[in-house]
Amino acid sequence: MSSSERFKIGLQYVLPKHLLSRLVGRFAAAKAGIFTQAFIRWFIKQYKIDMSEAIQEDPRDYATFNQFFTRRLKPELRPIVDEPDLLAHPVDGAVSQLGDIEEGRIFQAKGHDYSLLELLGGKDEDAAPFREGSFATIYLAPKDYHRIHMPVDGVLRKMVYIPGDLFSVNPLTAQNVPNLFARNERVVAIFDTEVGPMSMVLVGATIVASIGTVWSGTVTPPTGARIQHWSYPTSGPEAIRLNKGEEMGHFKLGSTVVMTFAKGAIEFDEALQPGSVTRMGSAMAKVRS
Repeated sequence: MSSSERFKIGLQYVLPKHLLSRLVGRFAAAKAGIFTQAFIRWFIKQYKIDMSEAIQEDPRDYATFNQFFTRRLKPELRPIVDEPDLLAHPVDGAVSQLGDIEEGRIFQAKGHDYSLLELLGGKDEDAAPFREGSFATIYLAPKDYHRIHMPVDGVLRKMVYIPGDLFSVNPLTAQNVPNLFARNERVVAIFDTEVGPMSMVLVGATIVASIGTVWSGTVTPPTGARIQHWSYPTSGPEAIRLNKGEEMGHFKLGSTVVMTFAKGAIEFDEALQPGSVTRMGSAMAKVRS
């Protein structure tokens, strides 16, 4: 690791990450007129964002940076794979890692893994179905579309909010900060699906101003001092059912999604490797027969 990379990692340990993130969040939510417009235009240029993909192509259509950052895409550009035996990618991004969960541990990067139990909030009843299953970690860069969609039809069973740090989740940090995804603030959603139980973990990061879901709105901020659990009915009129390709949540500023599946439930597309670009709606995995 170079001296500049060591400096970037070291700086993250001393920065007031929560304070910085909340200050950025206030600016991102503000209707600051020409300042908002100038920042949006700078962001588009800096990250080479293709605004022709957005339903609202003109940056002037966004009154706040958050509106721009969570912009919706033209649906015809992200068709949802419709074969019933295929799971869809939930986000635009890049594969960080994917593979088997071994002895309750998830691979993060060379020399680093972390606890499935800790990732999901510390309750064995939540972690047990995935202990020898499979996982995929997808990183969303600042340029990416930041709404999160369902890989498969599912019924929400549980949501967990877990307080924590707000380290960056970019590849450099993932390679050098131990236990990264199980130490950052995160929101866990556990679903019953056609392929068995599935968890989707929305991981916070430095200057991530908000994590939200379609059924509860903004989950964080405000941050909490303790883990919180919500349970939901899985049958009847009050059950929260989401179809493959439907939106389930969002990030305001970029982060990472970690998905876990039960043992033998799915088989990832053989072309997927760390670094592979993902596009929401395209095939991610198939159901194992």
